[in-house]
Amino acid sequence: MIQGENDTKRLTLRKGEKLRHRSLVDPLFREGQSLYEYPLRIAWRALSEEELDKTFRDHVPDRIDSLQMLITVPKKKRRHAVDRVLMRRRIREAYRLNRLLLKEAVERDPRLRTLSMAIIYLHDKNLPYSTIEQKLGLLFKKLMRKVSDAGKTHDQQEKP
Repeated sequence: MIQGENDTKRLTLRKGEKLRHRSLVDPLFREGQSLYEYPLRIAWRALSEEELDKTFRDHVPDRIDSLQMLITVPKKKRRHAVDRVLMRRRIREAYRLNRLLLKEAVERDPRLRTLSMAIIYLHDKNLPYSTIEQKLGLLFKKLMRKVSDAGKTHDQQEKP
């Protein structure tokens, strides 16, 4: 949403950006690729319109955005719920503020309908927000390169 004349976009997270359908989550961890930037890991899977249609039996739900994510902080790494919640909040805030470039890249690519990703926290201590934001930014840059490279190789396989 554009506010006033200064063309600033609201950075709220909508329901469609949350990865919540089991038929998308299970294949993400089974068939998806992953990238690391300690203390974070991103498991990701890019889907075309056809692949997304095949994923659901009847029809594709309305609220599936071009970029979907879920955040997980394993209980094995952070035993206390307050610590898991704190790290989830820090990761979600870093994602919310830094997702626009990645979202624009996915929306510009005509081969992609949606990019599903799971952000996994790997450290056994709580890290400051600045570290999380920096590492997530690096992961997003790597992910943009991988997604664009995957699209190029997919096009080259179809042409011959």
